Amino acid sequence: MAFPVQRPRRLRRTEGLRRMVRETTLQPSDFIYPLFVIEGRGERRPVPSMPGIFNLSVDAAVEEAKAARSLGVPAVIVFGIPDRKDAEGSRAYAADGIVQRALRELKSAVPELQLVADVCLCEYTDHGHCGVVARGEVQNDATLPLLARMAVTCAQAGADIVAPSDMMDGRVRAIRRALDESGLAETPVLAYSAKYASGFYGPFREAAQSTPQFGDRRGYQMDPGNVREALKEVALDLEEGADVVMVKPALAYLDVIARVKERFDVPVAAYNVSGEFSMLKAAARAGWVDGDRLMLEILTSIKRAGADLILTYHALEAARLLGG
Repeated sequence: MAFPVQRPRRLRRTEGLRRMVRETTLQPSDFIYPLFVIEGRGERRPVPSMPGIFNLSVDAAVEEAKAARSLGVPAVIVFGIPDRKDAEGSRAYAADGIVQRALRELKSAVPELQLVADVCLCEYTDHGHCGVVARGEVQNDATLPLLARMAVTCAQAGADIVAPSDMMDGRVRAIRRALDESGLAETPVLAYSAKYASGFYGPFREAAQSTPQFGDRRGYQMDPGNVREALKEVALDLEEGADVVMVKPALAYLDVIARVKERFDVPVAAYNVSGEFSMLKAAARAGWVDGDRLMLEILTSIKRAGADLILTYHALEAARLLGG
């Protein structure tokens, strides 16, 4: 028999064949769409560094959520931007805070949509850090009760899932205990378990108005060179009661996603963050790349690495392309 006997190209000849043997398939139900909610009404303010992304008043966020659901996107994650900030981020855990009001309205208007509440203080503190600051440093243990209070008020307002993103040690245990003691034992925790101190967050900080006013977050977010530490962080969060774990960012940390998925038999989320989104948008606008094709390729790579859930600003446009 003539060489070669094996001809893998046979199964690549047509789109129909390629679709039949495709190992990783992308679908709208893989996505969680981030929403940035602000005070006011009828507000839809563009985020300059994130084309197509807006700061939305609650009523506008409801319309955006309806659009997401109509395209087959099953969930949104809500970030709140308050009208005033203070040293302890008190509007983060206020029952009438912006994120709590948004959750109530979203749950009422789109009850079938899963609502994820980002639990962190950085958008709510006047210093921009993720916890209470004393003597120029973020205080881990003093921050935990505030995060727990925020998780409870968000769940009471309608959040189906709470997602601590602060990277304080012990936050999952504190939140799990507070939820259970408040009669919210069925509320899952999606932990930002391996959140790196990344340069890819810049556009998000513009959108969420959460740039630190001094220093940076390297003292509590992970060093980009570490992967064994990521596995340790995931293990600790699972011991403390996390139901889903997350790696953030996604694209530059595909190896971390893969290692987490191989090691732990739990749902794994990955955050396709703002810098990843904005770089692609900029290159596409310059005509350097096919934006739609590259977007789907990137999202497929994140899923192929092992992510069960992908938080992405591309969610709506990707869902449209995928026929959501």
